[in-house]
This record gives sequence, C-alpha cells and structure tokens, in this order.
Amino acid sequence: MNVDLSKFDNAWYNPGRSFPIRMLWLFTNALFLQTSSNPSSKLKVLLLRLFGARIGHGVVLKPAINVKYPWNLEIGDHSWIGEAVWLDSLAPITIGSNVCVSQGVFLCTGNHDWGDPSFGLIIQPIKIEDGAWVGARAMILPGVTVGFHSIVSAGAVISKNTDPYLIYSGNPAVAVSHRELR
Repeated sequence: MNVDLSKFDNAWYNPGRSFPIRMLWLFTNALFLQTSSNPSSKLKVLLLRLFGARIGHGVVLKPAINVKYPWNLEIGDHSWIGEAVWLDSLAPITIGSNVCVSQGVFLCTGNHDWGDPSFGLIIQPIKIEDGAWVGARAMILPGVTVGFHSIVSAGAVISKNTDPYLIYSGNPAVAVSHRELR
C-alpha cells in the first residue's frame, strides 16, 4: 500500500467556530499577535479573550505569537509567553499559572497517522502545569502534560508526559536532573 494524500479527509474535525469567525480571528491574529511590533500584552489579552481564550491576571505576551484557535486556549495567572511562540491549538492547550514558555516554542496539538495511507489527522490536548518552564525552541507534541515545576530545556522535543520537578533535555527528551527551588 502507498501513501495517497488525495484521500486525506478531515471533515470530521470541528474547529469550534464558524468560518466567518475563524477568518476574523485570522486577520486579528496577523495584525496584533503575529506582528513583531509590540502591541501591549493587555491589548493582546483582551483580543484573545474576545475570541474565547481564558486568560488569567498578569499574563505577559511577547511579540510575534501565533495562536491557531484562541477558543481552545487557557492560560493561568502570571504566565509568560515569549517571542515567536506558536500555539497550534487544534485541540485545547492549557497553560497553568507562573509558567514560562520561552522564545520560539511550538506547542503542537495536531499530527498525522503515519500508518494511514490517507495521512489521517490526529489531535490531542496539551497541558503545561503550574510553575513549569519550557525553554527556547522546544517542541511539545500532542497529548503531553508538562509536569508541575518541571523544566523542558532549550530545543528539547517532548513526546511523553514529564514528571514534576524534573529537568528534561534532548530529542527525544529524557530526564537529566532534578529541579530544586530555593
């Protein structure tokens, strides 16, 4: 059997909002979030909330962020989202309180079934628990929970859940140390 992308069908997938709302978000995202100029975090938070995101107090949103579907996004209090972060929220992304998501991180809730000749879409939520830190250019894959106060080091690829208070590095990421808060 061979891969046949002409048979790809994701008609089952419901993005959660009507086509006009998705198009309005596409323009809003491009004008205010994806721009490398720096509209205030307060304006970006307001716009995300208007489109259904649940965002806590004291959240910092840096320039050039890309949010696929804000209605699938929840961010707790006092969390930071760094420059050029891509929140590919085909499924829910939940970011706890006091979380740092560093520059260039990719949170990917969608993938494809590589055993399916038509390359079927697979979506699973991502959760980043309170106090975690995801380092620059790391990638978090579908279905992963980043544990309470754990660290994902720069460039790591996380395909499985991380345990609390551990530091993960590499591709595939493995636990390399214990995090001690003083």
